[in-house]
Amino acid sequence: MDFLYGLFIAPFADFAFMQRALFGSLMLSLGACPVGVFLMLRRMSLSGDAMAHAILPGAAAGFLLYGLEILPMTIGGLIAGIIVALGAGAVSRFTIQREDASMAAFYLISLAVGVLMVSIRGSSVDLMHVLFGTVLALNNEALMLIGGIVVVTLASLAIFWRALVAECLDPLFLRSVSRMGSPVHFIFLGLVVLNLVGGFQALGTLLSVGLMMLPAAAARFWTVRVEPMCALAVLIGFASCIAGLLLSYHASLPSGPAIILSAGVVYFFSIVFGSRGALRARIVHHRHRTA
Repeated sequence: MDFLYGLFIAPFADFAFMQRALFGSLMLSLGACPVGVFLMLRRMSLSGDAMAHAILPGAAAGFLLYGLEILPMTIGGLIAGIIVALGAGAVSRFTIQREDASMAAFYLISLAVGVLMVSIRGSSVDLMHVLFGTVLALNNEALMLIGGIVVVTLASLAIFWRALVAECLDPLFLRSVSRMGSPVHFIFLGLVVLNLVGGFQALGTLLSVGLMMLPAAAARFWTVRVEPMCALAVLIGFASCIAGLLLSYHASLPSGPAIILSAGVVYFFSIVFGSRGALRARIVHHRHRTA
């Protein structure tokens, strides 16, 4: 029992920074994983990665003006993400270019601008902090910010749930029967930006999308219904955060990558053993051939 306590409980019971990291990462999972499910169902998974890079110039601007302060970097990242999301959406709707191409163009420009801005004033250490985050350094201000983002996300999902599901299934039908099509699309992009900004505090711009997408992608191999998929994605996110923090503590590894790699392990397990995974499909195919 002492061994199990030291392995699983002691790191969180004995150290306040581990408690804040756990609380912050669990809150991130609660808000980001359902958003990731909708991103995946809308076939916009790579758009999440693009948006994660898009917030970098705003965060870099906050860093240049105020240093490594949470609120200015967050506000800057939020503004930059909204500008990129609206700009890419406008280009795709008013020109011949599709949204994935316009998003890719915007995020590449944003990433280059952000890296240059951080490099102007900061060191390589500052750049690594912005890109990869420091979940073990979360303070009360960051936790309050993440908590507010989670509340806004869950409330928005509850209000616009049916419209979001309808747009995943048939966006043209939703626009033909309701005026909510375009507003819901931009509201959803706003939720993506919000959660990536929250994840930026803990995991940085490059890893925040991992916590959003990997649990959602893993959950897809276990169920086809949206509600259970969102719930399962959150549970996978919780498990990944706990496992990743424990791994980083005991093995002296960076906490952010450890969390994402833990989610990656669940993803590969789901590919093989999920109820809709490769092994199940192979068994069903074999039964059909022998029947």
